[in-house]
Amino acid sequence: MSLFRYTFSTLLLLFCFTALKAQKLNPDNSYEVTCVGFYNLENLFDTIVDPDTNKILQEDFTPKSGKQWDSKKYHSKLSNMADVISRLGVSKSVPDGAAVLGVCEIENKLVLNDLVAHEKLKDKNYQIIHYESPDKRGIDVGFLYQPKYFKVTSSKSFTLKLPDNPNWSTRDQLLVSGELNGEKMHFIVCHWPSRRGGQKGSSYKRIAAGELAKSIVDSLTKDDPLAKVLVMGDLNDDPVDPSVRVAMRSVGKIKKMEIGDMFNPMESLFKLGIGTLGYNDAWNLFDQMVLTSGFISKDNSFSTYSYFTAKVFNDSFLKNSSGRFEGFPLRTYSYGKFINGYSDHFPVYLYLVKQKK
Repeated sequence: MSLFRYTFSTLLLLFCFTALKAQKLNPDNSYEVTCVGFYNLENLFDTIVDPDTNKILQEDFTPKSGKQWDSKKYHSKLSNMADVISRLGVSKSVPDGAAVLGVCEIENKLVLNDLVAHEKLKDKNYQIIHYESPDKRGIDVGFLYQPKYFKVTSSKSFTLKLPDNPNWSTRDQLLVSGELNGEKMHFIVCHWPSRRGGQKGSSYKRIAAGELAKSIVDSLTKDDPLAKVLVMGDLNDDPVDPSVRVAMRSVGKIKKMEIGDMFNPMESLFKLGIGTLGYNDAWNLFDQMVLTSGFISKDNSFSTYSYFTAKVFNDSFLKNSSGRFEGFPLRTYSYGKFINGYSDHFPVYLYLVKQKK
């Protein structure tokens, strides 16, 4: 039990024994720990229809709509989202929680401005990277970061196109490059096409999204094979589906990685029955974080920031406490009724670890 005397002890208490055994950390060293998170905010809309974006979904979120979406509900939603984000990944070793956070299902940059300005988050001083997407529902992805930990050097938005359907559109994929505590990294935030029309009938769209994400990754690792690239998002597929396994070349076990492969720590969670959302009374794990080999410390030296463990943040306050959906995410609306929940997805996060110098 002498392990717990060291600087890293508080965080180790949070990690399961199997993760510790797999990584074989040397208890004689002390470590720096940082957190990366992702959260689907489930339709974070303000109450005003934005004339510059599509109105299909926006019109549901106005005071005169069937949802009767007004300022009181909007600010309650902001408070709930801020509450979750303020807790995400927090421990004594990581007191400020997620240094960087990918988000999706947001209407525009204005709602992100309102979110990061909330009293529950303002002390973290989150800054925003956002581009408008061509999605017909009017929703985008975004990237939040604490500048005390992460310095942005560049950002770019990538549009997914289907050659046989030029009028189709979805969310862009957002690439943000920078330095996390002085170490160069790249983050790709995604919200892949939905399963509308059925999982099989729509799978080719997500496969195309996976290929786009992998092409961005490959462009970054071409000149630097050990580039640290992390793809995160709501992929609308599980870790074992072709869009992730094949298109992204992801594997669920580090020891099975080959050149060009990516590591998906969410696959082992999925196989344990852990999910981030429920559908037809069953779990899916759509919210994922997939890493290049640059994040893997195969010799357990942890000389640079390396993957340590991944988690689904599914504390009890985020769940339905009773009824048919007991245990599943407590969302904002249920059967058209405002129930003042959080999101229909649980957030996910992972820890990166390196030795202190």
